[in-house]
Amino acid sequence: MSVPAFAPSGADAVVVIGVGNEFRRDDGAGPAVVDRLRDLAPPRVRLVITDGEPTRLIDAWAGAALAVVVDAVRAQPPYVGPPRPGTLHRFVVDGPGAGTGRTASSHGLGFDDAIRLAVALDRMPARLIVHAIEAADLTQGRGLTPPVAAAVATVAAAVLDDLGPYQ
Repeated sequence: MSVPAFAPSGADAVVVIGVGNEFRRDDGAGPAVVDRLRDLAPPRVRLVITDGEPTRLIDAWAGAALAVVVDAVRAQPPYVGPPRPGTLHRFVVDGPGAGTGRTASSHGLGFDDAIRLAVALDRMPARLIVHAIEAADLTQGRGLTPPVAAAVATVAAAVLDDLGPYQ
């Protein structure tokens, strides 16, 4: 399900997408960042919460000048070492074939799948930035673990910095 707060479209559109499910503990990190941005993001920025299904991600970012995605991830050793809950990763995808590759989404399909599909359908944003927060707990239940909750404000500030040139 996608919940837009504001819906500009076209080549100058900017969207922030929080991926996750608030009923799976740390998987709610993406929506928590979007909630924090509701009163802070510039008015022309569209805020979206989605479950991470690739076609919904593509629909949310298609045609945007900038898409910023925030999601909880599970670290995948040996790429990044042992999991460190609350650790932040930032990836910039400026062209086809430049995947995120170091972490795996907490959902069945990762961002690389969505990116490959968007490239094939010619529905990539001009620039895609991914903020990934390493999760500690993805079990059923509400509420972020302390290290992930502590990362929400930091990621929200980083997203605002990313939006700066697009205001």
